[in-house]
Amino acid sequence: MENVPAFSATEESGRKKFALPVDSEHKATEFRLFSVAAPHMRAFHLSWISFFACFVSTFAAPPLLPIIRDDLDLTATEIGNAGIAAVSGAVFARVAMGSACDLFGPRLASAALTLLTAPAVYCSSIASGPSTFLIVRFFTGFSLATFVSTQFWMSSLFSAPVVGTANGVAGGWGNLGGGATQLIMPLGFELILKMGSDKFTAWRIAFFIPGLFQMLCAYGIFFLGQDLPDGNYAQLHKSGDKHKDKFSKVLYHAVTNYRGWILALTYGYCFGVELAIDNIIAQYFYDRFNVSLHTAGIIAASFGLANFFSRPGGGMLSDIVARRYGMRGRLWALWSVQTLGGIFCIILGKVGTLGVSVAVMLIFSVFVQAACGLTFGVVPFVSRRSLGIISGMTGAGGNVGAVITQVIFFRGSRYTTEKGIMLMGVMIIACTSVITLIHFPQWGGMFTKPSKGITEEDYYLSEWTEAEKEKGFHKASLKFSENSRHEGGRRVGITESPDTHK
Repeated sequence: MENVPAFSATEESGRKKFALPVDSEHKATEFRLFSVAAPHMRAFHLSWISFFACFVSTFAAPPLLPIIRDDLDLTATEIGNAGIAAVSGAVFARVAMGSACDLFGPRLASAALTLLTAPAVYCSSIASGPSTFLIVRFFTGFSLATFVSTQFWMSSLFSAPVVGTANGVAGGWGNLGGGATQLIMPLGFELILKMGSDKFTAWRIAFFIPGLFQMLCAYGIFFLGQDLPDGNYAQLHKSGDKHKDKFSKVLYHAVTNYRGWILALTYGYCFGVELAIDNIIAQYFYDRFNVSLHTAGIIAASFGLANFFSRPGGGMLSDIVARRYGMRGRLWALWSVQTLGGIFCIILGKVGTLGVSVAVMLIFSVFVQAACGLTFGVVPFVSRRSLGIISGMTGAGGNVGAVITQVIFFRGSRYTTEKGIMLMGVMIIACTSVITLIHFPQWGGMFTKPSKGITEEDYYLSEWTEAEKEKGFHKASLKFSENSRHEGGRRVGITESPDTHK
C-alpha cells in the first residue's frame, strides 16, 4: 500500500473528513473489517448482507428438493431445467445491473432489484407443478445480479491496493448464502414440521423466511447506504460534481475491451461452477451415498460456507502479489488457482467413497472460490469509465457458465453426476487458459512486458474524447490512473505524470 498516497481525516482542513484514510478520489486505502463507519465500511456490510440474502433465496429450493420433488412430481429433467432457470435469469439482469450502476449508482440499483425480486421468493410457496416451480426459480434468480452492484460499490469506495480484498470479502461473504441456505431451509422445514404441519405444507411455509430477509435488506441499503465517498449519484449529478455519462459511450467502451470478455469466460468456470455445484451437490450426496437429507444438507453447506475465507482469501492474495509483481502477479495468481480448481474437480468426479469425496470437495471449493476473488482483483482495472458494465459482463459470464454446465452435464441422464463433475473439471482447465491472452499495455501480461512508452494515463484517458477532456469529464479517470501506478510492480514508484494537472 506504500505506492498510493493516503490522507488521514485530519491532514487537510479543506478535505472532507472520513473515518478511514483515503486517496485523492476519497477511496479508502485501508480495509477495516470490524468497522461500520460511513460511508466505506457501512456500504461494505450492507452490500454483502444483501447479496447473502439473495443467495439464500435463489438456492432455497435445492436443499428441500427431495420433498418438493415428491410433492410436485418432478422428474430429473424438470429439476435440471429449474436449476438452469435459477441461474439463467441473472445473465441479462447482471449486464443490466452494471449499466444501472454506471448511470444511477449501486445503492439505488441494488435496493430496487432486491425488493422487486422478493415477491418471487414468496410465490415459491404456491408452486403447483413443474412449470410454476421453474418460473419462480427463474425470477428469484434475477436477484443474483446484486453481485454486480456489490463489486461495483466496493470498487467505487476502496482504493487499488485494497480493492481486491474488499471485493473478495464482500463477494465471498455474500456467496456464503449458498451454503447457509443448505442449513437454514432444512432447519426451518424441521421447525415447521414440529409445529404440526405436514411435510408438503412445511416446505411452502419455509420460503417466507428468505423472502422476509430479502425485503429487509432492500430497505436497509436504500435508507442507510451511500453510492460514493462524497455522496449519492443523484446529489452529485445535481451539484455538478459528477458527470452524468451517456449510456451509449459507457456501453461502447465496455464491449470493445476484449479483457472484459476474457474475464467473463473465465468467471463462467469459477463462479459458474460454484452455482452449478450449489444446484446439484446435496442431491448428489443424497442419491449416491445414501445419506440422510440432513447430512446431505450439511455436506452441501460446507461447500458454500468455505466462501467465508476462500473467496476473501483470493482477493487478499491478488492484492498481496500485486504489491510486488503488479497486474502480472494478479493474472498469474488467477490462472494458477483456477487451474488447480479444475484439477481437484476432476478428482472429485473420480473418487467413490464418502469421506474422500467430502475431503476433495472441500479442497476444490477453496480453489474455485478463491479464483472468484482473484478475478475481481483484476476487473476494477479493465476500465474506469465502464466499470459497471465490465463488472456486469463478468458477473453474467458466471451465470452463462453455470447454464452451459447444467445443460451439458447435469440435465437429464446423458451423464451420471460424477461423470459430469469430472468433465466440468476439464472445461475449467481449458477455459482458464485464455487468461494468458490478457495484456495491459501499461503493465504487460502473464508472458508479455509493458508496451514501451504507454502510461496509466494513456490507457484510462483513451476512453475520453478531446472534447470531453476539455469539459473536465475525464478527471475521475485521471485520479484513478495516478492511484493505479503500483500495478506496474515494485519497479514503479510514486511519480507525477506530466498529465496530472490537465
